Amino acid sequence: MTSELAVEVTLQPIRRFDFDAAILFSDILVIPFALGQNVRFEEGEGPVLDKFAGLESLVRDETVWAEKLAPVYTAMRETRKGLASEKALIGFAGAPWTLAAYMLEGRGSPDQRAAKLFAYRDPDSFKRLLDALCDAVAWHLLRQIDAGANVVQIFDSWAGGLTDKAFADWVVAPNKRIVAAIRKVRPDAKIIGFPRATNQAGYELYAKEVGVDAVSIDTATPLGWAAKTLGPRVAVQGNLDPIALIAGGHALDSAVDRILEATEGVPFIFNLGHGVLPETPLDHMAQMIERVRGVQ
Repeated sequence: MTSELAVEVTLQPIRRFDFDAAILFSDILVIPFALGQNVRFEEGEGPVLDKFAGLESLVRDETVWAEKLAPVYTAMRETRKGLASEKALIGFAGAPWTLAAYMLEGRGSPDQRAAKLFAYRDPDSFKRLLDALCDAVAWHLLRQIDAGANVVQIFDSWAGGLTDKAFADWVVAPNKRIVAAIRKVRPDAKIIGFPRATNQAGYELYAKEVGVDAVSIDTATPLGWAAKTLGPRVAVQGNLDPIALIAGGHALDSAVDRILEATEGVPFIFNLGHGVLPETPLDHMAQMIERVRGVQ
């Protein structure tokens, strides 16, 4: 929420490592915040949200959203100004299922129990919650595009471990609705989806149904399979193990080589299978980039 600091944190990796793209420093939980649920970050625990007060408590006024999230769009505009024209700028938002899991649990959860119980016990109300989140997420992504994002990414961090029906209803359908809403306004918008840790059937269904331009793959998903199965339909992004990046040396070089070999001939964005871990040595980051560019 402090735009100048968000801009600085976004640009530092580009200055230091000359990446091809920057992703805005923000958080997926700005959406619950805009909808009226207080969010705070506690040391050693991460995000904590106030108890969900019910569907009637959700703020649906876009003028309120615009006011509360104005620092995000300011940061996006200022970051775009600070980037060279050939560098892409990525915006993002959390997906409805993942946001609902945080909102109903009040924090991160290993099994998303509160959200699942809500959905199983009152499917109609849960769908209304997902629909409200779809509207807010699509609106937020469009504002980021208007502010200078070249591409936007939808993060469904808790997409793994769902039944086939739950995945179709809680992940695929809401993401598809968001993409359609964006394309209605911005037909040429570039959109990446990340249904993290789903199974191979889930990734395939997501790529087929949602309408994204690219699908991010987590570390555990076989990249050769993804390139062969998803590659003809969407670009593939991923999936270096963040621990291999910490390890460095031969392990890192070998991991990079295997990824590039598996994705040869298909549209591919080299990336990690999840976030960079805090203890990652900076020289290992440089090693990774040198290896990728040297092999290519």
